[in-house]
Amino acid sequence: MRAEVGDRLHVHGRVVGTPDQTSEIIEIRGPDGAPPYLVRRDDGHEALVFPGTDASVEHPQSRERT
Repeated sequence: MRAEVGDRLHVHGRVVGTPDQTSEIIEIRGPDGAPPYLVRRDDGHEALVFPGTDASVEHPQSRERT
């Protein structure tokens, strides 16, 4: 998994009825875009995340086309 600051981290809910969680990546702590990531959740809470297989990185559309 590779990310850049400004990407969105999407963590899928593991239990039926549990909503997915998306967060903005505000800092990369691993080498070359690798986890862990410091993220800011939509409610403003910041957390250090070590994403598992239930997570994906979403790149902004403007950067995907370059």
